[in-house]
Amino acid sequence: MTGVALDLTHRLVSVPGGRIHLVELGAGPLVLLVHGFPESWYSWRHQLPALAEAGYRAVAIDVRGYGRSSKPADVAAYRMLDHVADNVGVVHALGEQRAIVIGHDWGSPIAANSALLRPDVFSAVALLSVPYSPRGTRRPTDGLAGLDDGHGGEFYISYFQAPGRAEAEIEPDIRAWLSGIYTLLSGGVLAKGEILSRMFVPRGGRMADQFPEGLTRPDWLSEADLDFFAGEFERTGLTGPLNRYRNVDRDWADLAAWHQAPITQPSLFIGGELDGPTQWQARAIDNFATTMPGLAGWHLLDGCGHWVQQERPAEVNRLLTDWLSTLPSEASEAGEAGLPVPSRPGGSTPSRPVVHAPPRTAR
Repeated sequence: MTGVALDLTHRLVSVPGGRIHLVELGAGPLVLLVHGFPESWYSWRHQLPALAEAGYRAVAIDVRGYGRSSKPADVAAYRMLDHVADNVGVVHALGEQRAIVIGHDWGSPIAANSALLRPDVFSAVALLSVPYSPRGTRRPTDGLAGLDDGHGGEFYISYFQAPGRAEAEIEPDIRAWLSGIYTLLSGGVLAKGEILSRMFVPRGGRMADQFPEGLTRPDWLSEADLDFFAGEFERTGLTGPLNRYRNVDRDWADLAAWHQAPITQPSLFIGGELDGPTQWQARAIDNFATTMPGLAGWHLLDGCGHWVQQERPAEVNRLLTDWLSTLPSEASEAGEAGLPVPSRPGGSTPSRPVVHAPPRTAR
């Protein structure tokens, strides 16, 4: 492993849905780091020491389905409500009541919904790569089907829907596939106008068919880094991580009460100029004034691709620590910001998070 502090603490904590593996460093206000696909806690290796040095208790988790965290067999166990419950469970298992949550890729929607559903626990939220987009009027897979028809292939999220299909592509040579996807989505590999088309899988083909031949592994990814990521997935497989994609319609149904609801806590967005989500979700960025009224600012890093915190660790660390330094003290109660604060459940812990009625400002 490269770029990793030697004094990290690894532990397994119990949450309502099983166990979560986490890595922590530092002392101070809790900052919870949530990774995306196909990564692990290790994607935050550059942020853990920077946040600890800045005076925070930095904790990076393996999302359920990854690493040493629980891997339920049921596809529905990877719905958004369960990921929010895991985050709440981690905060409480660490003896804390409040945390700042930061997410990248799929970790970004998980962080956003953690803040949306549990503002009593998550006092601020930073999103990397994927901007917050409130629940829309159309079932996600229906919207994707229309997108597929217009491009002559399946958008990668559609391709991931059928259980076993993507696994059959990836798992025979996990290291090669990971090297391909990490390289493909790194800044400077594809021209800006080519990024979206590469996200469509040819009918009857594989996602790897979209990896250009002769790609050189990017500088931000060492052989040791690739070995670590590949080793984790060779041990666990890809079904748990892919099951997150297979719950987009369940999430849409589960979050009906939060239709178009804004995130009102202090927030931050960091994306890459050459990142797919910042292009096909450009409208979400344009709508931040309405959807994230507590936004301190949003930043698109020139020439940066999808793996923002790994490609540009120094810039991301500076943006995060500068933002964190502006946040109000944790002594400030959630209620002072006009957020509903439920009592913490007593007795047995519920399998999914206690959620609140949507904010009155929701449309």
